[in-house]
Amino acid sequence: MRQRRTAAVLVAAAALALAGCAGDAEPEAEPTDEEMTDDGTTESPDEEMAEFPEGSTMAELAEAGSITVGTKFDQPLFGLVGPDGVPEGFDVEIAKIIASELGIEEDGIEWVETVSSVREDFIETGQVDIVVATYTINDDRKERVAFAGPYYEAGQSILTTKENTDIQGPDDLAGKRVCTVSGSTPEANLLENFPDTEVVPFGTYAECIEPLRNGQVDAVSTDNVILAGFAADNDDLEVRGEPFTEEPYGIGLALEDDEFRDWINDVLEEIFEDGRWVEAWESTAGTVLPTPEPPAVDRY
Repeated sequence: MRQRRTAAVLVAAAALALAGCAGDAEPEAEPTDEEMTDDGTTESPDEEMAEFPEGSTMAELAEAGSITVGTKFDQPLFGLVGPDGVPEGFDVEIAKIIASELGIEEDGIEWVETVSSVREDFIETGQVDIVVATYTINDDRKERVAFAGPYYEAGQSILTTKENTDIQGPDDLAGKRVCTVSGSTPEANLLENFPDTEVVPFGTYAECIEPLRNGQVDAVSTDNVILAGFAADNDDLEVRGEPFTEEPYGIGLALEDDEFRDWINDVLEEIFEDGRWVEAWESTAGTVLPTPEPPAVDRY
């Protein structure tokens, strides 16, 4: 490629010299710094793209200039649809960074609402390229999808009304009606470890808020950061007790796409170090929660 371009430059230079002798040609403009390569040849800025292995998912997405991202639409701080119809939050910012590393602009991202119960299905069927949706990494899910990350460590907690003094922590859930989301890790944990609790599953966590207010359920249980978002938006609700599980959030992608997973892990480790992860956190979840240390990537 460079040899052909060099030859082209030499031919052009010779033609220019001849035209100069005739006295009837304007000299060509010198190439700009952005167009000049190290060996003196010229290259269009449009041709300067990140190089990915041929046939890789990264190459395909970069060439298409678009990516489809599954995320939540109902979770304050992490994934919540804003007034403009576009989701916003920490998960959304992480997805934007990954897209930008592929050379994809924000308008090249297609956002797809991906509730807990369909995340694996959407990845397996190719409806999304990645899922960034408060998606806990666990062994059962690894049988169907791959994970990059984690990029955040959450923990299951409890949300209830401020006037409810009966529930202060997980030990107080016996005999109580607790709302959570069908197909989620918190639901599985409640069913397995809190057999005396009546689990009330809904499709999304936002659907739990009104039943909590009107007394249909006594509490909502999911990851502490999700509950903190609801508490921040509702003065009559508060989070109780300390987190009682560990929930490492990962980025879901197609099973056995190790090349793509390794590349995303590289991106995560880079933003942990260069400050972009902190910037993404502090502009979203960090408006309510303290800034934590980023977790260590698990290259399983």
